[in-house]
Amino acid sequence: MFMLYKFRSMRVPEFPEHENFNPGDTSRVTQLGKFLRRLKLDELPQLLNVLKGDMSLVGPRPEIARWIAAYPERWAKVLKVKPGITDNASILFRREEYLLATSEDPEKTYREVILPKKLDLYEEYVVKRSFFGDIKLIFKTLFSILLKK
Repeated sequence: MFMLYKFRSMRVPEFPEHENFNPGDTSRVTQLGKFLRRLKLDELPQLLNVLKGDMSLVGPRPEIARWIAAYPERWAKVLKVKPGITDNASILFRREEYLLATSEDPEKTYREVILPKKLDLYEEYVVKRSFFGDIKLIFKTLFSILLKK
């Protein structure tokens, strides 16, 4: 467990004690937040996490405890490596918020469709990770942010 740094892209809830961000709920995302999220600029502060040693540039994305508890045996394998700022799942699910927002049951879609696929990619990364593979993922990430719509 560690503090993950990000730029704030959402309004603070009117009643913080009732804060419960649901998957796919973009109602609190600000206009600036939409811009930051679209270009993944909200992730830049995570470079501080890398400098502190909490994260690496490439590796499985960190997840909240609630979703780790959903698949503990799979996460036990994934958590053997440091989490990263980018990975194949980040690229594949670049529009995850949109997928969840258009789902009839966003929580179920995340738990039963998206998260298992992410875990497949995370487990594959853990087994096959390499220096050159990480370099390739960094370029793939930059390409997906800068050149693809």
